[in-house]
Amino acid sequence: MKKVMLKSSLGLAITLASTQLFASGFALNEQSVSGMGTGFAGRSSTADDASTVYGNPAGMSRLKREQVTVGGAAVIAKSDISGGGFPGGTTDGDMVPFVGVPMGYYVKPLDDNWSVGFGVYVPFGLVTDYESTAASRYWGKKSYVEVVTFQPTISYAFNDKVSIGFGPTINKIKGELSSNTINPFTPGSNDGEVKIKGDDTAVGYNIGVLVQATDKTRVGLTYHSMVDYKLEGNTKINNALIGPFSGSKFDAELKIKTPESVDFSVTHELDDQWTIHAGSTWTRWSRLEAITVQNDVPAPLKPGFGTISEDQNWHDTWAHAIGASYKLNKEWVLRTGFTVDQSPTNNHDRSPRIPTGDRKVISFGAGYSPNEDMTIDLAYSYLWEEDTKVDLASQTKGTYKAKYENSAHGLGASLTYRF
Repeated sequence: MKKVMLKSSLGLAITLASTQLFASGFALNEQSVSGMGTGFAGRSSTADDASTVYGNPAGMSRLKREQVTVGGAAVIAKSDISGGGFPGGTTDGDMVPFVGVPMGYYVKPLDDNWSVGFGVYVPFGLVTDYESTAASRYWGKKSYVEVVTFQPTISYAFNDKVSIGFGPTINKIKGELSSNTINPFTPGSNDGEVKIKGDDTAVGYNIGVLVQATDKTRVGLTYHSMVDYKLEGNTKINNALIGPFSGSKFDAELKIKTPESVDFSVTHELDDQWTIHAGSTWTRWSRLEAITVQNDVPAPLKPGFGTISEDQNWHDTWAHAIGASYKLNKEWVLRTGFTVDQSPTNNHDRSPRIPTGDRKVISFGAGYSPNEDMTIDLAYSYLWEEDTKVDLASQTKGTYKAKYENSAHGLGASLTYRF
């Protein structure tokens, strides 16, 4: 029972901390459809529409009219899993179901210098759901985590060359995690189950600067802050083999810091038709050295469960992107981009909840403006990851060895209306 509770509590903590990794590697939790078309190259230097509230708050100074941008992205992921575990199970199906990611932004210029706006978006999100007989079910069966962010924002243009922007972020996180437990008398059948739920609200901020370096070149820098969560929830165990504790709930407190990131981008207009974009994003995943969980358990269990800690030893990551846009005519803009993105995990700690590796993404997009007041943006991305391996063993969970070949299709659409 000690190992069951230890693994389930740490599993929730790791899942919550790893949300952004999985979104980047799999779920394509985009915050801008126009940016998606160029693979997010030039994300902090382009400022095409109100989604710059997230990409670079300073970019609001480039929007000369009041406007609203609303949209969403859909993710269709696929995993080819080979291998298996003891005490047995299947490796069928895709553990990531169809995922939809909404977004909405508003920007209003107040005068030649000041602009205000706000955004509602989903910066982090994870859904994995294995079949009930999956060989990995003792290590992770279902994981659901979502962060919804509200960001009021203000920007100031010092002149026509330099602007800054700032926005606090109010982040609501909620998560659910379940896994099976082995019945030692009938391994592989009559499983028990562990289910964990938790939530929290925490505050962070985004800040950016945008510089019109030359008549044709803009440079942007955006900082997304670390967010410190104190997630409160409970652990519930349903297993007849643990006697009076079966079906009981134990309060749990998890302190998680999602890492800060810095995006540097360049947008350069070659001529009246062609624009090229480039950008790099650094994320401080090395913050995740260990996970510490505080459990409120009965006195006899406190020595083993009062404070639990497990090393993770993740490393910082870089993502690099390059893209281009082509103004076909007054109504149409075509876009494309290519992205490479590192994974912060290591082979020793990788789990079936987050079986991701380094990825590559190719993107295509288009913007259609039937008039000066409206723009419809569409985007498509295809990502593929390097093959990754999971190799785990436990006295209470058996063994699980598998290779994952992950890929995903992403579709996005948004509407911008200017008043």
